Amino acid sequence: MELWGGMLRALLSGSGRRGGTLGWAFSYWRPHLPQAGLLSATELVSRWTAIFEKRGIPEARESSEYIVAHVLGAKTFQSMRPVLRTQPLTPWQLQCIQELSSHRLQRMPVQYILGEWDFQGLSLKMAPPVFIPRPETEELVDWVLEEVTQKPHAVEAQGGPLVLDVGCGSGAISLSLLSRLPQSRVIAVDKGEAAISLTRENAQRLQLQDRIRIVLLDVTLESSWAHLLPWGPMDLVVSNPPYVFHQDMEQLAPEIQSYEDPAALDGGERGMDIIIHILALAPRLLKDSGSIFLEVDPRHPELIGNWLQSRPDLSLDLVAVRRDFCGRPRFLHIRRSGPQAGCPVDAWPGPQPARVPG
Repeated sequence: MELWGGMLRALLSGSGRRGGTLGWAFSYWRPHLPQAGLLSATELVSRWTAIFEKRGIPEARESSEYIVAHVLGAKTFQSMRPVLRTQPLTPWQLQCIQELSSHRLQRMPVQYILGEWDFQGLSLKMAPPVFIPRPETEELVDWVLEEVTQKPHAVEAQGGPLVLDVGCGSGAISLSLLSRLPQSRVIAVDKGEAAISLTRENAQRLQLQDRIRIVLLDVTLESSWAHLLPWGPMDLVVSNPPYVFHQDMEQLAPEIQSYEDPAALDGGERGMDIIIHILALAPRLLKDSGSIFLEVDPRHPELIGNWLQSRPDLSLDLVAVRRDFCGRPRFLHIRRSGPQAGCPVDAWPGPQPARVPG
């Protein structure tokens, strides 16, 4: 699935974001670097690049550029004023860069080191072990936005869709849709306490908390759908679920294996455990002709298509497959074709459903 590769492509494309430093000190080995006042930002980037390369850190230069730029208050190294690149660093700047770079030597993802990352133009707080949104998922959001804006008749009467985001993580999908669709409303669910807290914090940071309901909920539980019924029938279900084939988990980069929640990645034997639960849940919640948008493994379109054909009782049709920027079949659009049942009339913003342990 090349998840870490996706994040590195984000680094290369300059889509990172500066944020709050972690400020953790390290007592183990530190490389010997010249004292402050003798080293510029450009020189320090070169020195840390050499150290990272020697230690086998992926994308060594991009990592060092982001860390140095972050400490100097810039979004990217390329966006820094020329004078900032050449003037001597202060003792505090040198110490801070060394501490953050020590994290990178331990293979911590740059997103966690900086504590913030851009997604769809939004600055989102990042914190381990919550899943880091990948560049591919921005394409999923783009596709949802295309469908909603091109087919306004498909969304609910108040002028914006009611969306269920399954596995909200940091809130990247939910908050992107809310920011681009001013009349939309989102129910964001995740079974992880850390993800729920981070989504809530990001919603408040972006002042989008009034149009989102954030619910701790495990969609694999049989009663999950009942806890969502009070919100009314959904226009859309959107998810970037865990879809890594279990046997592929050991092949993931150390940045992923050591820091991100494996439950946000491991999709079971065929990578479809959570996907199947979402598909089985959706008919009870979607309106007639409502849609499901999923990010999946490139092997999944055929597997999911066959599974849907074996379950005509769900009245779900795979209507489109879209490729990612690397040309791999990555995104699915599935539509409900049968009559919707089980949901009452729209009850937003009624009482929140009961809290369901993850």
